[in-house]
Amino acid sequence: MSTPAFDYDAELRRYQPWLRSALAVAPADTVLDVGCGAGSTTCEAARLATRGSALGIDVSGPRLELARRLAAAQNVPNVRFERADAATHPFARTEFSLAFSRFGTMFFADPLAAFTNLAHALRPGARLVQLVWQPGDRQEWVAEIGRAVGTPDVVDDSPFSLGDPAVVGALLTTAGFTDVRFTDLAEPLWYGPDPATAVAAVRPLRLVIDALARLDTDETDQALDRLHAVLATHRDDDGVWLGSRAWLVTASRGSD
Repeated sequence: MSTPAFDYDAELRRYQPWLRSALAVAPADTVLDVGCGAGSTTCEAARLATRGSALGIDVSGPRLELARRLAAAQNVPNVRFERADAATHPFARTEFSLAFSRFGTMFFADPLAAFTNLAHALRPGARLVQLVWQPGDRQEWVAEIGRAVGTPDVVDDSPFSLGDPAVVGALLTTAGFTDVRFTDLAEPLWYGPDPATAVAAVRPLRLVIDALARLDTDETDQALDRLHAVLATHRDDDGVWLGSRAWLVTASRGSD
């Protein structure tokens, strides 16, 4: 029997109210969700845009299939999903009144190209709202998981590529955005109801994969035992939680 997919919506549940408030989706909005994953955020936006619509894009075909099933199950008629790269997708110019991403834009291969393309897809004055991770050294989840499995030989910084406000501000300004603002957020992430589930949830992280890759079988078993023990110290009545820090980044599409 296959292992169920990890529930990212549950993991990020403490951030969703911040995102929802910042978006303030209006009934007539046409909304773009960048890196929509399994589609829950896109469907929520579409339900609020009662006279508008929402498009979710992602590079993962399997996750988009989950998104389409979710929209059908929830009977959301004004939502659609496309497999697309934000840097190259031929959006209609000024197609959207609002764009957002929940922890997706950090993985852009060419951030300037992607944000420039998104700016062209937005109407002048339209808002871009993002949640992005702050640097890795501000993340309890990185420190605690790393403490258990050891420092990996290969360090993947891509989740934290938009962690420097000065860099991000300059990037967005160059791409065509104005009024770039950052809100400092600190919320815990949920990794499952118990330590065993949490171990399974974090094993696909590059931090863990790279650390375990340099270990033999016995050392790997020991590292996973340590990981279980560390995660057990973060369990409460509602499951296993690890602290995190994020930026809520807002900006407006400048005029041509």
